[in-house]
Amino acid sequence: MSARHALRPDLAVIARHMPEGARVLDVGCGDGELMAVLRADKGIDVRGLEIDPEAVEKCVARGLSAVQGDANHALADYPDGAFDYVILSQTLQTAERPDLMLDELLRIGRKAFVSFPNFAHWKMRLALLWNGRMPVTRHLPVSWYETQNIHHVTVTDFRALLTAKGVQIERSWFFSGETELGTAGANWRAEYAVYLLSRPH
Repeated sequence: MSARHALRPDLAVIARHMPEGARVLDVGCGDGELMAVLRADKGIDVRGLEIDPEAVEKCVARGLSAVQGDANHALADYPDGAFDYVILSQTLQTAERPDLMLDELLRIGRKAFVSFPNFAHWKMRLALLWNGRMPVTRHLPVSWYETQNIHHVTVTDFRALLTAKGVQIERSWFFSGETELGTAGANWRAEYAVYLLSRPH
């Protein structure tokens, strides 16, 4: 059985659509779960960037190539077009400036996979409406004062940002839990979204 079956759904989508032999940078790679699958299933020599030193140690212990660094600043050290694909999974909402990070992703990579939790999901809306408090949900399980999420992005917000920056959407996927949804009503139905992006030539 492929290792990708154990992946979170957004990571499984990325792994499934990553071509063999691609040059890949996984930004916010964690303990290297996706990197390990890309190496095992696609033979990809993927690199990782991660702020947590313990997670970097886990990557290295698995024989993966990862360095410690803050993506808010470290991406500037990579040259233009250094990678075919750059991955940013469930990290955009923690960035100091998501708009500038998106610029960096598409500067150093020809294409970028970006996934994020959708703060316009109907359970979030309902929790705010009825309780008047920042929601704690399955896909956002941490209280507001503990969370690393500093920008509350929605599917509609993200699409507006892409339009403003002239970024092309090549593919998109939406999920509620582990169930993949269609695009209709994604802004209120989806718990999280995955996009494959590129710059028009």
